[in-house]
Amino acid sequence: MSMKINGIYSDSRTSYAERLKAEQFFDRAEKAEETNKVHKDPESSDKIPVPCDEYICSERSRVKPSGMYQLGQNEDGSRKIVFDGPKKSGEKCVGNTDKVDREIKKLKEKQQQLEQQINAASGDEQKVRELEKKLVQVEGELRQKDNDTYRRQHSTFSRISLSV
Repeated sequence: MSMKINGIYSDSRTSYAERLKAEQFFDRAEKAEETNKVHKDPESSDKIPVPCDEYICSERSRVKPSGMYQLGQNEDGSRKIVFDGPKKSGEKCVGNTDKVDREIKKLKEKQQQLEQQINAASGDEQKVRELEKKLVQVEGELRQKDNDTYRRQHSTFSRISLSV
C-alpha cells in the first residue's frame, strides 16, 4: 500500500472529524474556484498546478507494497495490517580456523627443530648455513601466516540452521 499525506494539521485543538469536514469544505470551494477560473481567465490555465500530497490506494496504483507491512485479512475476513517480518528460524555462519592453526603449529615446531639442529651442528659450518637458510624461510613463512588477516582469508565457513 502506498500512502501520500494530504493536508497540514498544525491546529491540534480541533478534532479529526472537524478537520475532515473543514478540508472537504475547502476542497469543494477550491474546485469551484478552479472551474470558474478556467472558464473566465484562459491565461490561468497555463499556470502549473500546485503539487499536493494525497492517498493513493495500492490496488489502484498497481504498485506492489513496499516495506514489511501489508494489508491482509484476519480470521473473520476483515482487513488488517500484517507485519511481514523475518522468519522464525534463521541461519548462523561460523568460521573455523583449525586448518590454519595446525599449519602455524607445524611451522613453529619446524622452527624449534631447526634451532636445535643448528645448536647441535655447531662444528660443521656448511651444515649450519643450510639450516640457517631453512630457518630464515620458516620464519618468513611464519610472519606471513601467523596473523589475523591470513587466518580470516583462509578460514572455512559453515552455516548452522537455527530454529526458534
